[in-house]
Amino acid sequence: MAFIRKKERSKERFSLLLLDLEEYYFEQHTAYHINSSGTAQNRRIRGSLKICSKSVIFEPEAATKAILKIPLKDCRRIEGVEENERNPFTEFCDLVTKCSFSQVYLIKEANVVAPYRIERGDTNVVFELEMPRKTEDVVQTLLQLHRASCLDKLGDQTAMIAANLQSRLARTSFDKNSFQSITECPQMECVAEMVTPLVTNPGHVCITDRNLYFQPLNGYPDSVVQIRLHSVRRIYKRRHGLQPLGLEVFCTENDLCSDIYLKFYDTKDRDELYYYIATLLENHIAEHTAESYMLQWQKGHISNYQYLLHLNNLADRSVNDLSQYPVFPWVVSDYSSRQLDLLNPASFRDLSKPVGALNPERLDRLLARYRDMPDPRFIYGSHYSSPGYVLFYLVRVAPEYMLCLQNGRYDHADRMFNSVAETWKNCLEGATDFKELIPEFYGTENSFLLNDQNLDLGRRQGGGRVGDVVLPPWASDASDFLQKLRAALESQFVSEHLHEWIDLVFGYKQRGSEAVAAHNVFHPLTYEGGVDLDSIEDPDQKIAMLTQILEFGQTPRQLFTTPHPQRITPRFHNVSTATSHSSSSSELSPDSSFEDLTEESKKLAWSNISKLTQQSCHKIHKEAVTGIAVTRNGASIFSTSQDSTLKMFSKEASAMQRSVSFSNMALSCCLMLPEDKTVVCSSWDNNVYFYSIAFGRRQDTLMGHDDAVSHICWRDNQLYTASWDSTVKVWKCMASDISNNKRTQFELLAEFEHEAGVNTIALSPAGTLLASGTKEGTLSVWDITSSSLLHQLNCHSGKIHQMAFSPDSRHILSVGEDCCLKVTDVQTGMLISTVSADEEQRCFCWDGNTVLSGGRSGHLFVWDLLSSKVTHKIPAHSGAVSTIWMNEQGSSVITGGEDKQIILWKPQY
Repeated sequence: MAFIRKKERSKERFSLLLLDLEEYYFEQHTAYHINSSGTAQNRRIRGSLKICSKSVIFEPEAATKAILKIPLKDCRRIEGVEENERNPFTEFCDLVTKCSFSQVYLIKEANVVAPYRIERGDTNVVFELEMPRKTEDVVQTLLQLHRASCLDKLGDQTAMIAANLQSRLARTSFDKNSFQSITECPQMECVAEMVTPLVTNPGHVCITDRNLYFQPLNGYPDSVVQIRLHSVRRIYKRRHGLQPLGLEVFCTENDLCSDIYLKFYDTKDRDELYYYIATLLENHIAEHTAESYMLQWQKGHISNYQYLLHLNNLADRSVNDLSQYPVFPWVVSDYSSRQLDLLNPASFRDLSKPVGALNPERLDRLLARYRDMPDPRFIYGSHYSSPGYVLFYLVRVAPEYMLCLQNGRYDHADRMFNSVAETWKNCLEGATDFKELIPEFYGTENSFLLNDQNLDLGRRQGGGRVGDVVLPPWASDASDFLQKLRAALESQFVSEHLHEWIDLVFGYKQRGSEAVAAHNVFHPLTYEGGVDLDSIEDPDQKIAMLTQILEFGQTPRQLFTTPHPQRITPRFHNVSTATSHSSSSSELSPDSSFEDLTEESKKLAWSNISKLTQQSCHKIHKEAVTGIAVTRNGASIFSTSQDSTLKMFSKEASAMQRSVSFSNMALSCCLMLPEDKTVVCSSWDNNVYFYSIAFGRRQDTLMGHDDAVSHICWRDNQLYTASWDSTVKVWKCMASDISNNKRTQFELLAEFEHEAGVNTIALSPAGTLLASGTKEGTLSVWDITSSSLLHQLNCHSGKIHQMAFSPDSRHILSVGEDCCLKVTDVQTGMLISTVSADEEQRCFCWDGNTVLSGGRSGHLFVWDLLSSKVTHKIPAHSGAVSTIWMNEQGSSVITGGEDKQIILWKPQY
């Protein structure tokens, strides 16, 4: 958490973390936000207007007022207008800046770090600069940046913003009045960017015979950064964005965080500065090689912790670059005992294997998929270190970093770092979780385990709020936990086996045939040299590729190509069992053993999904069944059909109780609103119908499309409608109003356009992402918060029938006309798995690894995605299975088919 300590120097509410990724902060002006309504006190709000490459940010002086962030791409108009309402007796009018926009982010309301609030709707905002003569220049700058943000291609946007930045840098130079002494002799000047986690800040670099200076173009957070050359202890060349452009300087020997990290625009500038400093400090840096550190470690001159820090530094890992954050191993495997016995080998993880190979059963499934995979093959589709994983561990001390990475929101509460034992278990059993640890687990600062800031990180499925991390029984508190982990890292067992883990991560088993033999093969894009960015001519493709690689995580630079020697020090200090006993004697919190019964029920159901037993079968429609919705108590089953009817079936009476027809066109889908009072149905007649269960009639109609409505989803008073008119629309629709039989005003919140008719949609569990699938096989992933397209790929060679997010929202499974089941990585937008079926699969449910699907033949299939094989085949319908419904606990399944039947199923335990 060293990089967080550096941030604490500034108490400003504004930070570069409020910007989008790859965005620049150019300039600021003292200004007034002019409100036409409200009290006199609120009509002129003084603050700082920040001009950024993709947004305008206004930071009020009053800490209780929200920071406003207006994305330039959402601006309808930017202009300078005359404003004379303030003083009718003045001869001249002030010129003010007026922006018209469709949405604004409200950040740090009441000065609280929390997910951003978005206000949507066409709005005008007026800013009056304290120095009016600059208004015209500000307007022209905003218009230029607005034009860049509205360009269709991301490559064109990036190029135009880069040209603006380079123009600003060319018009300015390093201010030599910042020199500490007038006798200093400048040796070199160039332009560069100062790198901190998730952000970069452009400016001017100057090195003299005494100091290294960096002067930010925007003067933020300081007017100049000074590094005394005689204080420098270590200096490293870095890869940044897969290119040899970085330079990191340390003024301490063992600290995690550097004093400055610079990214240059030209490798020649980087190398020239490096060699100048290296020449001055030749005595300091001559022995800083992997081999020299290895000899020190072998002889016991440096600890395991220090050695791993040095290896990470040499392998381009830096706390300033979250895509290449230092990686440390899990060393302890016992998180359930009341006492941690560091003399027992069973307490430790097998360091000769990567995390993904620690569970033999999971490894067998991964290897089966690997053997059937076309080149280039990989065993693990996700990495052991990525920006998301780093902030997973650090969210309690770095909430603003997670908000920056995830577009102003936290991850879902159940996917947070809630428990050490749960996290370790998921790393052993999860289908896609292979993450290692970070250095903080072996340090002395325990705040990342505690919610000392009292952040509202959400509620878990069981109802409890996310608070402190639940620790193992053998730890009395957070400090004791870190102390024991550090003792484990320095223990006899780890010291004798650490070289095996180094072989995997930094050594000869990282690549090639040795990596294959060690089951240590990751996606090709994670390795240095895995892709040649310079060979990619299309700027859009290059940016997309770079973004994927940086988000996915990167394998460290290979330091050793031969087996790493074992530590030769004969004896190491071990923590006594007495110490372990005494420090774990405090009582456990009663909440630490809380079990989520719903999750347990799901796991039990999915482990027995192959034992589905048919309970009853009912032919209630005249055409194919298209949708199923069930009340929470399971008593009433609603189904839609191509026969244009909505049927209500009583499970208790085993009989149909109602039949409703809204038009003579087929119904395509149905869902149940909260409180079980209303069923929503989509129709081929372009409409969506709301049926009141209590009143037994149609309650409302939404006419929002120009072609058949193919699919609908609902969450948090928002209805999502997909249509063959090539759009997906998001409507504000209050469930309480509908349940209380009130007429509803359907407000269109967003519209997502496609190149072909949309056949299916799916919402992520947290309701922040939307996936859509078209008739032509295109899969798109949308950010609902910003209404922006994140990824788009040609996934299937025909119509996509259905898609669904995995429970952890990391993957999307889709089935299509091409008889394939395909898994797409949500973070990168990459297709990571394709499973070919013998017949077309029409619908499915899944838990992230096991799939229950319905085929064209009428059979149900149970798939293990890791082995890419059908494990069970269950006879079901006499025609294609067209829809599957499963309750939240996984204890009840209902299928509908083209044979006009619904079948009720139950897994047998």
